Amino acid sequence: MNIHKKKITKTLILIFILWTASGFQLRAQTRDVGITIHLRGVFESKISLLSLSSSGTFKPIKEVQGIKNGETIKLSVSGEYLPGEFVLRFDYKEKESDSPYPSEKYIFINDQDLELRANPKYCNNDDSARFQEGERENEAFVQFSNENGRQKEKLGLLQNFLMNYEDTGSKFYQQGIKEYEHRRQIFNNWLKTRFEQDKVLFVSSLYDFQYLPEISWRGTETDRVRSLIDHYFDGLDFNNPVLIRTSGLNKWMDTYVNLFGQQCTTTALRDSLLPIAGKKAIERARQGNPLVYGWMVDYFYRGFEANNIQSGMKILEPYLEDPTCLTSKRKEIARRLKGMETLVVGSIAPDIILKDSEGGEFELDQTPGPENYILLFFWSAVCSHCVETANMLYSWHQQTEIRQKIMVVTISLDETATELSAWEKKIPDLKGWKHLRAAGGVNSKVAGDYFVLATPIMVLIDTKTKVILALPITLAELMAAIK
Repeated sequence: MNIHKKKITKTLILIFILWTASGFQLRAQTRDVGITIHLRGVFESKISLLSLSSSGTFKPIKEVQGIKNGETIKLSVSGEYLPGEFVLRFDYKEKESDSPYPSEKYIFINDQDLELRANPKYCNNDDSARFQEGERENEAFVQFSNENGRQKEKLGLLQNFLMNYEDTGSKFYQQGIKEYEHRRQIFNNWLKTRFEQDKVLFVSSLYDFQYLPEISWRGTETDRVRSLIDHYFDGLDFNNPVLIRTSGLNKWMDTYVNLFGQQCTTTALRDSLLPIAGKKAIERARQGNPLVYGWMVDYFYRGFEANNIQSGMKILEPYLEDPTCLTSKRKEIARRLKGMETLVVGSIAPDIILKDSEGGEFELDQTPGPENYILLFFWSAVCSHCVETANMLYSWHQQTEIRQKIMVVTISLDETATELSAWEKKIPDLKGWKHLRAAGGVNSKVAGDYFVLATPIMVLIDTKTKVILALPITLAELMAAIK
């Protein structure tokens, strides 16, 4: 087969995969759905509807200001968001002179128009936020959640007891295992029955997250955790593309990663174990729907990028060439991998030309010192980890000996008005540093030159030669790089 034919074949395969993956679109709604909200119990409220984004966060898609007590509004939800999980947010005032106070209610929308009577102060109480008679999705989920809580309460206590029990040879322990296994089977059978009962509903996609996997109770506590990891995915249907429309998938994967995190006593061990976690999860998702497969790659990309785990980023590389992987982060992953190859210790740092916070012009190549080192600190003022790192770095930098050696240059990737306001408020606390801001954030030229996709990032540079000396992740690594 010649190269031209290979390209055509690969394109046809991709078209076929995209077509077969369209089951997700077929399950999405073709019409808009309306939500009628009757407000009561407060003077007025702003009402917002937030939709679940691909990154697992909720973002506003509708907003109505100044709804008074006793008034009714109707929101139209586009079919592109459906079926889905949403947050209905009220920023309400009890009295006209009050400042707005927030409250939120999680709701599910599928193919049914909704009517809700809500008192924002108590919007999560059944008697203060009522859907119309015959509403299906939210009513089913409330019933399922209540029964699930009752069923799992004793099971959870028993599981924790067995996981931490040391005398594994005792009759008491063996009796506990038998009782747990008996109850686990009953629970999983109930879960299966409940799913069959509600399988036409969107909320039934969340039931799988409650499945109790098999655990081998032999060996140490560590052995039991490893057994739980081995069976973690047993109850999940990776062929169900609607999973990616639930916040439960993100939470469920966080729990999985935390099982590995419990074993990470050092940064090096973390950087070794979490890529294993990613590889195992992605390979399992690869056997399912392409959208779930792509979501899984995106999930680990965000985690590896946020924690600067380069060994994890490398395990994502093979999936970029797989046309069945419908990742939305293909460009970002490729950019990070390129950065790992080109922006390395020993390479020349790209020049930076930006205005500083005082209106002066900063040019990296024209910065002679007198300090021996320049530390570039890419950050965002609304990133809690960035601020925590900045505070520790600043405290350490106040030592006269350190201050004479290192010039700290911060580069803000803040973009929105809220982010810029936080940046302007924070920089006076970091006196003595040079503060720059890259307009465009992660899409700016400087972020592109340094392959920065998440913050914080530190780059230690030799002042005279502009050679990169270190790419420290922690303050301890930075201290070790200073002579």
